[in-house]
Amino acid sequence: MYDEEESLIVSTKTEYDEVENILRPKSMDGYVGQEKVKTNLSVFMQAAKLRGEPLDHVLLYGPPGLGKTTLAHIIAAEMGVQIKVTSGPSIEKSGDLAAILTNLNEGDVLFIDEIHRLNHNVEEILYPAMEDYSLDFIIGKGPSARSVQIPLKRFTLVGATTRAGMLSSPLRDRFGVICRLEMYSTEELSEIVRRSAVTLGTDIESAAAREIAKRSRGTPRIVNRLLKRVRDFSSVMEHETITLADAKHALDRLEIDELGLDNIDIRLLTSMIEKFGGGPVGLDTLAATINEDANTIEDVYEPYLLQLGFISRSPRGRLAMAKAYEHLGKPVPKTVKPQISIFDEE
Repeated sequence: MYDEEESLIVSTKTEYDEVENILRPKSMDGYVGQEKVKTNLSVFMQAAKLRGEPLDHVLLYGPPGLGKTTLAHIIAAEMGVQIKVTSGPSIEKSGDLAAILTNLNEGDVLFIDEIHRLNHNVEEILYPAMEDYSLDFIIGKGPSARSVQIPLKRFTLVGATTRAGMLSSPLRDRFGVICRLEMYSTEELSEIVRRSAVTLGTDIESAAAREIAKRSRGTPRIVNRLLKRVRDFSSVMEHETITLADAKHALDRLEIDELGLDNIDIRLLTSMIEKFGGGPVGLDTLAATINEDANTIEDVYEPYLLQLGFISRSPRGRLAMAKAYEHLGKPVPKTVKPQISIFDEE
């Protein structure tokens, strides 16, 4: 029999999902990076356990691929409760959310990915659920209308978003714990590569691990994906250990340069410089020029290019900075000012 609630929170597992789950750390001790977030969450979880209460609602935000979903699963594991997983776009009606909430057990974690994409009617159901652990419904219309309140078991909502600014103030204010996840350093990503290689049963040289880390855009999800692709090239060449040469060969074949920029990054920068004189150029115009979705550019590509100091934003649009010209081997116009990158110290 078809179960509407299950359709919201259970997806078909693929071989890719199985590998991804194997590489996900299962505890705070195994989670590399985000030291401030880990330390604070550990304190909050320990305090909640001492009081015999569920952890307060948690909002995790930051660029994609930094481990928000992994942290949600770790929170559930550390608290010793079950986790139910869904996403903002999957919850189309308030009844869908009500079905999930009424099936939660005491202390359970409800993880909503892309929580900024909840529609307004669904979001309003969350307000009393988060504050009072109850659902409020209006039944009937006109003079015969009456309010019905359904009590819920105490739970922890963990919301994840790449766009915290798109959350409404009433929803954002109901989260007791708000954590921003930062981009990872090369050293942290190298450690992730070494740990993942052990999990995959693959030997890898330290230099090769660092090379993969350098080209992973400060993102654990990308570093694990590149490790698996480098392993493929190394296996085909019948090498027992992934060497630095293997890593460079594979990443060059994947068209990922020494800074982690791929074909779309290069097309984006080249278009800004050659077609628009370095900018300013509007996001929609730029997206149409390189035939890429504007939201994808804004959420996936821009954050890293901004971190590198390759582009900047202005009220009139996006601007290519001096480092972008230098990286592409193009002369830097005198009108272009140098931009400082957070990676310069490395």
